Amino acid sequence: MPLLPTLSTFFIVISAILVAIGWRLISKNKRKTHKGVMIAAAISALTFFIIYASRTIFVGNTSFGGPDDIKIYYTIFLIFHIILATVGAVFGIVTLTLAFKRNIKKHRKVGPVTSIIWFFTAITGVAVYLLLYIIYDGGTTTSMIKAILGT
Repeated sequence: MPLLPTLSTFFIVISAILVAIGWRLISKNKRKTHKGVMIAAAISALTFFIIYASRTIFVGNTSFGGPDDIKIYYTIFLIFHIILATVGAVFGIVTLTLAFKRNIKKHRKVGPVTSIIWFFTAITGVAVYLLLYIIYDGGTTTSMIKAILGT
C-alpha cells in the first residue's frame, strides 16, 4: 500500500466519521461537543487536502491501472468524485463560516446538506483509492491532468 494515498484516505474517512458523530451530537443538543467534533472533522479534512495537494504537486497522481474496458467508467466516476469533493469543500467552508459567525439559522439549513455531500465524497474517495491501489495495481504516477485523461 502506498503511504501517502493511504494516509490521505484515512484522514478523509476520519473526517466523515467525525461529521457523523457531530451530527448525532447536535441532534442531542450537545452544542459545545458538536462544535469541537466538527472542528476536528474540518482539521481532518484539511489534513487530507494538504497531503493530497502536496503529493499532487511533488509526486503526481497515479493513473488507473485496471482493465482498459472499464477505464472509461473509472474516469467518469473519478470526475464525479472530483466535482463532489469540490462542492463538498465549498459547502464545508460556507457551513463553518456560518457557524463561526453565529448565523445558526442558515447553518442549520446548510449543515445537513454539507454532511450528506461529505459522506458521498468520502465514500467515492475510498472507492477511488480501492480501485487505484487495492483492487488493481496502480498505473503510472504522473501529473493530475494526465491521470484524469488516462494518457
